[in-house]
Amino acid sequence: MPVDSAASAALARSLMRETRTAALATLDASGGPFTSFVTMAPADDGSPLMLLSRLAVHTRNLQRDRRASLLLVRKSSPGAESIATARLTLTGHALRDDDPASGRVFLACHPDAALYSNFADFCVYRFTIAAGHLVAGFGQIVSLVPDELTDVRPGK
Repeated sequence: MPVDSAASAALARSLMRETRTAALATLDASGGPFTSFVTMAPADDGSPLMLLSRLAVHTRNLQRDRRASLLLVRKSSPGAESIATARLTLTGHALRDDDPASGRVFLACHPDAALYSNFADFCVYRFTIAAGHLVAGFGQIVSLVPDELTDVRPGK
């Protein structure tokens, strides 16, 4: 079955707009993979924002090597086949983002984070997308470029 690239890009953008948690993969000191669970929020341009503690292993990994990957998974319906669940892998890099507006965007999506967001060890990181890989269901797989994934504001 041919994959509709416009529909795939729209699905990927909706996953980025709606998903609030992800698996963050970073590289440890030996260059090996390290994966953790993070909360995220979409910036105005669609870039994922994460509020990370410098005490966390993933943050120390990013400080050493900014390359990373995020896996976003659409919440499946009860009884749905898990292999058919839409998921998006983003590759790129994550850098600290000291813009106060980014912190406000993150807290708008995760208001409970206000309890610790001002702690000295927490800061916002922005994930810059290099590529995307969407699995929209069995046999529905497409690679996406950054231009297809940016500007994911509601209605886009």
